[in-house]
Amino acid sequence: MGIDLEELYKDLHAHPELSFQEVRTAGIVAGHLDGLGLQVHRNFGKTGVVGVLRNGEGPVVMLRADMDALPVKEATGLDYASTAMGVDHQGLEVPVMHACGHDVHVTCLIGAVAELVRTQQEWHGTLIAIFQPAEEFGGGADTMVKDGLYDRIPKPEVVLGQHVAPVPAGWFGLRSGVAMASADSLNITLHGRGGHGSRPETTVDPVLMAAAATVRLQGVVAREIAASDSAVVTVGQLHAGTKNNIIPETATLGLSIRSFSEPTREKVLAAVERIVRSEAAASGAAREPDFNYEERFPLTVNDDAAAQRADAAFREKFGAGQVIDPGPVSGSEDVGMLATAAGAPLVFWFLGGIEPHYAKEFAESGRLPEDVPSNHSPYFAPVIQPTLTLGTEALVTAAREFLA
Repeated sequence: MGIDLEELYKDLHAHPELSFQEVRTAGIVAGHLDGLGLQVHRNFGKTGVVGVLRNGEGPVVMLRADMDALPVKEATGLDYASTAMGVDHQGLEVPVMHACGHDVHVTCLIGAVAELVRTQQEWHGTLIAIFQPAEEFGGGADTMVKDGLYDRIPKPEVVLGQHVAPVPAGWFGLRSGVAMASADSLNITLHGRGGHGSRPETTVDPVLMAAAATVRLQGVVAREIAASDSAVVTVGQLHAGTKNNIIPETATLGLSIRSFSEPTREKVLAAVERIVRSEAAASGAAREPDFNYEERFPLTVNDDAAAQRADAAFREKFGAGQVIDPGPVSGSEDVGMLATAAGAPLVFWFLGGIEPHYAKEFAESGRLPEDVPSNHSPYFAPVIQPTLTLGTEALVTAAREFLA
């Protein structure tokens, strides 16, 4: 009996789980892999699942999907929309949604494994299907590696994966070299001296300190990074105080930093720390700021030779006009950690997931209407077909390119 991928997708979409909490999803994945005859390893890196299919002598090829969802309240209005709630890593109850399409990734990989099992007389080698937890948290791949991933399964000779994106279904984005930015999430606590709002001269105001630092940080990219390089510094959070007439003791800033080379990354991070420390010193802060790094994603870099092979296979399968070079994407991924730890090349591509009727506009301008929801939006909902079919075929095509 075949697997109904559309029903599987709807079920996963309606039951999302936060990072390192993907217990139900992992159980479904393990059940399908077991039913397909793979050797199944459960609870890798807390909730990760790995399936291994040995099919004679030949290359070892890894296909990867991520499983976790986001703390987003779904607003799509779909009949299979999520109403799930969860508890995040800070202990807060939050709504949960597959707002980044990881349910698509899981469904397509299960479909690809089923097809490769069905046609295993046509290829030789070892297939590894890895279902990774906590990509959104930035630690899932690293956690699996540190949990002894490559001590218990064969090391892959190539790592392959995809990410659904807000481009028309039927299109694929693939490039050699740097494909996605590195990312650093940084929380900064600034320390002042609290007091009454009517007597600011007796205090050191951390709100002013945080505001001055926020403005000054906008100059890092504009004035310290060369025009030929790229980086993003975003202050996404500023928290301070409890009452209008109280100057608080502390203020916190939440930053997201993205870059496309390691030297640029180091330069930006050093500039951020320098500026914040200087603003604190200029304000007469009670003590040095605290810097707490959370999610950290490396650059996602596609191997040139492997990416060219996959690109050629995609063009033959889907048509040359359906495969584009999207340029370096400012989003981030941790899939590269799986390849780096194995010493293997990586090929990671983008899978179109919105309505195909946008194809003509996209082909002519390379752009889409601004109201088309993108990843992490509460309205993001990939069109089921042909996304699932094409995503499954892409994984099979790439795997067959590298298997004997």
